[in-house]
Amino acid sequence: MNQFTKMALEMGPLILFFAANATTNLMTATAVFVAATVVALSVSYIIARTIPIMPLIGGAFVIVFGGLTLYLDDDLFIKIKPTIVNLLFAAILFGGLMAGKLFLKLVLESAFKATDEGWRILTWRWAIFFVVLAVINEVVWRNFSTDTWVAFKVWGIMPLTMVFGMAQVPVLMKYQLPEEESGPAAS
Repeated sequence: MNQFTKMALEMGPLILFFAANATTNLMTATAVFVAATVVALSVSYIIARTIPIMPLIGGAFVIVFGGLTLYLDDDLFIKIKPTIVNLLFAAILFGGLMAGKLFLKLVLESAFKATDEGWRILTWRWAIFFVVLAVINEVVWRNFSTDTWVAFKVWGIMPLTMVFGMAQVPVLMKYQLPEEESGPAAS
């Protein structure tokens, strides 16, 4: 799957959520978000015959918490979803560190080759970052309007995550493993 398609499938439901909230209300936007997430996951599976783990987990949470929001007519569930997801990711990463497992490596090693020390540093940083995102989400949804929270969810969290991810490139470069030579060894 090309990068544009991958990004469209991952970002599309969130952008549709924002647009629907701007033109209707949070409940309609949540229904759009859930439906768009199901479509995006389905299209991802049709194209690649697999669904990457992070979009699958995120999608499952959108469906469950969006479904609860709609079924119970209570926006609390969609608002706390980012908090719970981020705390879950942080707990998994911290738990892995405590157990001597580098779960971030398991998820990303197909894209990046680094030493275990590099993965350990990245795991600590991402785990802490997920806690920070959870705290920020709590502050925003509890202290600002729903429209501000939706805008921050779309236009704040994603750019913060992208900037944070780009800030980790020096660690990847420092701890990068050399590429394995391809082909037969020269004699």
